Amino acid sequence: MQKEYATVIEPGVGEIIEKKSRFIGYIRHVESEEEANAFVLEIKKKHYDARHNCYAYCVGEEQEILRFSDDGEPSGTAGKPILEVITGEGLKNVCVIVTRYFGGTLLGTGGLVRAYTEAAKACIAATDVVCKRKVIPLQITTNYTDLGKIQYILANEKIDVRDCVYGENVDLYVEVFIDIIDKLEKMLVEATAARVELNKCDAIYSLCRREEI
Repeated sequence: MQKEYATVIEPGVGEIIEKKSRFIGYIRHVESEEEANAFVLEIKKKHYDARHNCYAYCVGEEQEILRFSDDGEPSGTAGKPILEVITGEGLKNVCVIVTRYFGGTLLGTGGLVRAYTEAAKACIAATDVVCKRKVIPLQITTNYTDLGKIQYILANEKIDVRDCVYGENVDLYVEVFIDIIDKLEKMLVEATAARVELNKCDAIYSLCRREEI
């Protein structure tokens, strides 16, 4: 499984006009093919009077499922361009649907490809692209004497403390990027002469800023 990927959390809507045809793009985060198909059905019901509701989606951190539909448009002019926008942006676990209201003027294959591409880009631009990184949830148990050393190491490695519980000892709860977990464990053990106790959980994906990828 890969260590990070880009996605969206909040839905986005964007619209363009091409020779009086309206192209309305929608994007939503999905975790399964069933969720993607349900979203497609939702938009088709909303725009039941539209001539076309073309879509594409990518499901899985490794792009295990890639699907698209031209929904009556000439083959290769709608669904595939939408999918190429998704993959070109490096997005995963998203579904994009572009609804078209015909404006009375034929656009030709080139015009359709451009219009569906721009509508897909517009809905992505209308929301925030975020990243999910594979991290290890880590509980650090330390005595009060070593606490300052541990806090210094965490700050130096830009690791935020998500929770802290004070008792006989101190329990710090952090999430560590999988690439540096071994390095961090070694640093903590050496800094405390092995007095620190480390308890790891299974890897999960956690949100981060896109520029951190």
